[in-house]
Amino acid sequence: MRTRLLLPSLAVIGALSGCATAVVVKPAELANEPACAEVMVRLPDVVAGETRRSTNAQSTAAWGNPAAVILRCGLPDQGPSALPCFTVDTIDWLRDGAGDPSFTFFAYGRAPGLEVIIDSTLVSGTAALSDLASAVGALAAERYCLDATDVLGN
Repeated sequence: MRTRLLLPSLAVIGALSGCATAVVVKPAELANEPACAEVMVRLPDVVAGETRRSTNAQSTAAWGNPAAVILRCGLPDQGPSALPCFTVDTIDWLRDGAGDPSFTFFAYGRAPGLEVIIDSTLVSGTAALSDLASAVGALAAERYCLDATDVLGN
């Protein structure tokens, strides 16, 4: 009986070790959007000093070992949000710090939506977003972050 249990376990270990270099990422709902392909072909090989790795899903990318930066393109529109919004190299980002020290940044006002998950214990979020700005800029900006003065008037 022990031999029967051991053989399937060895098969699973063998299967997992065969794809140990790929980062497992869940694809976004709209990952097959042509606009995501425009982003993917523009992604840099190095982000925040980390080298790009392969992933298992369409319209995703990762950098670092362990993965310090993960990008997913093809999210539904985020719409207006109470999350803090700021601009790095002409790209507006919403920052969700619920997973601190990992932060999720959503490219605001761009369709399809795009997120970048950054482990702040491994890399600088600002450096990573700056390195990704050119590629994310392939998605046209439809909306921009507003400041309280924009909403409350002059």
